[in-house]
Amino acid sequence: MLNLNDIMETINMIESENLDIRTITMGISLLDCIDTDAKRACDKVYDKITRLAGNLVKTGENIESEYGIPIINKRISVTPIAMLAAATKENPVVFAKALQRAADSTGVNFIGGYSALVHKGFSAGDLELIKSIPEALSETTNICSSVNVGSTKSGINMDAVKLMGQIVRETAEKTADRDCIGCAKLVVFCNAVEDNPFMAGAFHGVGEPDSVIHVGVSGPGVVHSALKKCPDGDLGEVAETIKKTAFKITRMGQLVGTQASKRLGVPFGIVDLSLAPTPAVGDSVAHILEEMGLDTCGTHGTTAALALLNDAVKKGGVMASSSVGGLSGAFIPVSEDAGMIAAARSGDLSIEKLEAMTAVCSVGLDMIVIPGDTPANTISGIIADEAAIGMVNTKTTAVRVIPAIGKGIGEELNFGGLLGSGPVMKVNLNKTPDKFIERAGRIPAPLQSLKN
Repeated sequence: MLNLNDIMETINMIESENLDIRTITMGISLLDCIDTDAKRACDKVYDKITRLAGNLVKTGENIESEYGIPIINKRISVTPIAMLAAATKENPVVFAKALQRAADSTGVNFIGGYSALVHKGFSAGDLELIKSIPEALSETTNICSSVNVGSTKSGINMDAVKLMGQIVRETAEKTADRDCIGCAKLVVFCNAVEDNPFMAGAFHGVGEPDSVIHVGVSGPGVVHSALKKCPDGDLGEVAETIKKTAFKITRMGQLVGTQASKRLGVPFGIVDLSLAPTPAVGDSVAHILEEMGLDTCGTHGTTAALALLNDAVKKGGVMASSSVGGLSGAFIPVSEDAGMIAAARSGDLSIEKLEAMTAVCSVGLDMIVIPGDTPANTISGIIADEAAIGMVNTKTTAVRVIPAIGKGIGEELNFGGLLGSGPVMKVNLNKTPDKFIERAGRIPAPLQSLKN
């Protein structure tokens, strides 16, 4: 049972340490909307989303008002649209436009699920949807897309990896007049999870209920402030401090989730306890790592510090709730984290170091701006490397990179809001992975996949 005294202890965190509920996300199954007639299917999609999520934004605002807890985003995730597109012969973009109409009607910030799961190969609808992503993201504003190209159980679909390098470039080119914003809404996954409430990678898995409420909690500023109170403690004390702080944050998320579930009449799913930063000062994962004793994020020791942080966050969250799920840990999106932005600008943080850090954090190479002339096969190589880390370590990894069309190293893109801004980071363009990527095929699953 929730102890409301635990929640009340977070008031100071909310007022002065940037603590918030980053999102309440309603997952909605669209399997019963499948129809061979695309127009009928789109009408069913729109009707179901607006019926179930029509009060989502209002409910979130009421909870904010009653409890004094900021809820930054209200979002929706849906069944991977490739599954619906498989039944029709229409351009899948019609589904993206139907989702956009639903987003406009419900007032949500984002709808995720313009997605395909191709980790073991392409089934009907998958290729059509993937090829339509640049058009879909250029013609909508609130729709997010994701593609899962690998898993520990199946290996890596390198045909999909090759294709996604091209899709990322095309998406950047189609939205170049808007700082390539399309790529900020496109994620390539390995080991994608079905209950992730965070964008741009959220989709409603086929194993989920017909509808469900997930909560994503954020609190880098709170953890940073807590660590300031033990400046001379050893690393064991640092871990304990983070665990206790994560416990309180998770309890707050559990309260919001159960309240939203009750008021909307849908089951409560999970609390995703992820330290998701923002560009605001005092809300940075990088600054937590620096508070542990690093001169700057990106120096030697950064990966070890991040591993400590990620583990302590998970342990504290699991003690607070039996419903911790999603990705839960620490995110390191460059453009969304003031400390990461500063380290990237100064040159102390490189893509190679970020890749090493992804082996021990929640997701992967996230919101990284790369030179606009980066070839598609090089982007595919970046995706393949990150997918390999996820596959071998049995964890979720992802790539969300933004080729800055027409820009080079040192220049910047500005996305606004939670997406922030970021400098163009150096990518190794001297040599290419072209022959490796052109081989295509499948990287077999690792030995650790054989667990039955």
